[in-house]
Amino acid sequence: MKKNKQLSLVEVISMAVGTMIGASIFSIFGLGAKIAGNDLPEAFILSGLYALAVAYSYATLGGKIISNAGPIAFILKGLGDSIVTGTLSILMWLSYVISISLFVKGFAGYLLPFIHVESTPLAIGLVEVIIILFFTALNFFGSKAVGKVEFYIVFIKISILLVFILGGFMTINWGMAKPSFNAIHSSGLLNASIILFLSYMGFGLITNTSENIKNPKKNIPLAIVISILFVLIFYILIALVTFGNLPLSAIIEAKENALAIAAEPFLGNFGFILITIGALFSISSALNATIYGGANIAYSLAKDGELPDFFERKMWFKSTEGLYITAGLGLAFALFFNLGAIATITSSIFTAIYIFVLISHFKLRKEYGGNGIVIIFNLILLLAVFVALMKYQWESQRSAFYASIIIFLLALIIEYLFRKYRDRKMKVDKIDAN
Repeated sequence: MKKNKQLSLVEVISMAVGTMIGASIFSIFGLGAKIAGNDLPEAFILSGLYALAVAYSYATLGGKIISNAGPIAFILKGLGDSIVTGTLSILMWLSYVISISLFVKGFAGYLLPFIHVESTPLAIGLVEVIIILFFTALNFFGSKAVGKVEFYIVFIKISILLVFILGGFMTINWGMAKPSFNAIHSSGLLNASIILFLSYMGFGLITNTSENIKNPKKNIPLAIVISILFVLIFYILIALVTFGNLPLSAIIEAKENALAIAAEPFLGNFGFILITIGALFSISSALNATIYGGANIAYSLAKDGELPDFFERKMWFKSTEGLYITAGLGLAFALFFNLGAIATITSSIFTAIYIFVLISHFKLRKEYGGNGIVIIFNLILLLAVFVALMKYQWESQRSAFYASIIIFLLALIIEYLFRKYRDRKMKVDKIDAN
């Protein structure tokens, strides 16, 4: 087997930052503004703290359990081969499926205003179908160039957003960006923080490539912490510039393409075009990476209990069935759920996986390191986030609440049937770097 070039610390950070500062910030910024109002920068800070709580366990375990299975390897090591571990591996695949629907929603939100087409349900649905079919067909025929230009993709995205930030600070109205700390807005701040938690979840990709990272024991923890802190600062700056240049009502009205509208006051039509192109570029990149890379790993892990080499991507799960199932389910979620519902469903799945990572870390703390009190505190925090998320779904996105419950139960049933009729055993290779 040809050995892949190992990734440096800078390359790993670039990969994680590119994943986090991508589709989700462009897609759900308007949703966050609608929920949090002027407190959106503070909501990003809170959600960043949630991410750091999870990162403590990811950094500790990721530097010592070297496996491209990432969180599933941690859980398998901590909880053993069980129906719970298998269910979580299926949920991991489903999180990628639902992420696809989030990306195509965001793509439609930016594309239609850009080409001056009214965002009717029919127009949005057509764009979602076309973009899913396009990337499914692209994958079927193969495309090797995409993975080679990831650094340049990240560079372009960051450059566009830096133009947005620097230009926005020249005309910012600090009075408009002032937070609204009061009892009325506190619930909105908390609700937005648990949804925006989704915007930080790309840091987990670092542990999914740990076998290909130079000096993983040192570089994985560093990459995780640095990427989260970098993205946290970036999100705060983007939020301040947006609220300091555009009234809250206009941000909420813009919905999915809020950042493009926010660029117009200080960059004019050029700003609208620049941010729109950046958003379409970012969302396409994220969608492509999810279909090509993430989904095949997670699906193969969930179905076979094995993890193929991350960078080889020889075939889709030994056939094309995984491609069609992943793309088809992603399209179904996009067509039947709105952006807010998709965001909360994705967050609930990721948070459930994170909770079990923290439980596994607590069990493994004596062998792999970690402060038990800190882990318990972080676990309580994540449990509170999960409960708050489900409460928000029940009160504001009832369809998302039922969908989340059905997804959890469906994953459990599928895993039970695999174990009963296929004698499934999970076999994830791990390298202990103690």
